[in-house]
Amino acid sequence: PGSAIIMPKERVAKKTRQHEQIQKQGIHLVRERGQHLLKNPLIVNGIIEKAALRSTDVALEVGPGTGNMTVKLLDQCKRVVACEVDPRMAAELQKRVQGTPASQKLEIMVGDVIKTDLPFFDVCVANLPYQISSPFVFKLLLHRPFFRCAVLMFQREFAQRLVAKPGDKLYCRLSANTQLLARVDHLMKVGKNNFRPPPKVESSVVRLEPRNPPPPINFKEWDGLLRILFNRKNKTLSACFGTSTVLELLEKNYRIHCSCNSISIPQDFNVKDVVKEILASCGYADKRTKSMDIDDFLTVLEAFNSKGFHFT
Repeated sequence: PGSAIIMPKERVAKKTRQHEQIQKQGIHLVRERGQHLLKNPLIVNGIIEKAALRSTDVALEVGPGTGNMTVKLLDQCKRVVACEVDPRMAAELQKRVQGTPASQKLEIMVGDVIKTDLPFFDVCVANLPYQISSPFVFKLLLHRPFFRCAVLMFQREFAQRLVAKPGDKLYCRLSANTQLLARVDHLMKVGKNNFRPPPKVESSVVRLEPRNPPPPINFKEWDGLLRILFNRKNKTLSACFGTSTVLELLEKNYRIHCSCNSISIPQDFNVKDVVKEILASCGYADKRTKSMDIDDFLTVLEAFNSKGFHFT
């Protein structure tokens, strides 16, 4: 018998139905906007599971895209508020739920989530454009009333910064600020091929649970202190507070504080000496920011505040 001719196997490009829809619609995904749609249903399910949704929940979804996550949220929640910056995507999502019972439970807000007043919600789920990661985290954590938890997709390195501990290479102001206001857990890594188009970097999913009640401090002032410390995180606190820029800022704030509270300032007042004294008294003069934790920062803030020094 003649040997069978083996034809080369033709690779058929696999496309999800949603992808075909988008192509039919002529929706071109804009990289600059950080539009990378999550296409792997297993990961969508994993995120939904980690959010531990209840049937009474209002869910806020940021960056719903064409709605792969939204339809799952609608199955499990009382209501979903989807915030989408791209009107084409919003229209696509609207069309996807049209005529189904779920359409009554969905509210779509078209606009930039950073500039939008957030509604009340219990749980937040987001596959964010990575360029707004940091402002969005703080918008969430300073949002009132409190929500229960947020499950968020970030660029891998950003996620690692959120969970970094003192002594870690990536430990930074973002780590300390986030951990002051929330419990942060790294849930799973997500490879770039799970998105369409694939982003240039790997991603991770993180869960944030706000600390309720929040720490009893002025966040702006806390952030002011951390800006000074993390500006030179490998230096000692004496060195951080020894620069003329920092001393001038502290003296200006101190003089405002004194004049507002009718406190007289001694003639021989020397800001450098007073700052040295404060650092010595709390025992942090030779400590370095990179190895300090939240309690350490709170102690330093309290030491400065008690002497009338403020960071806002």
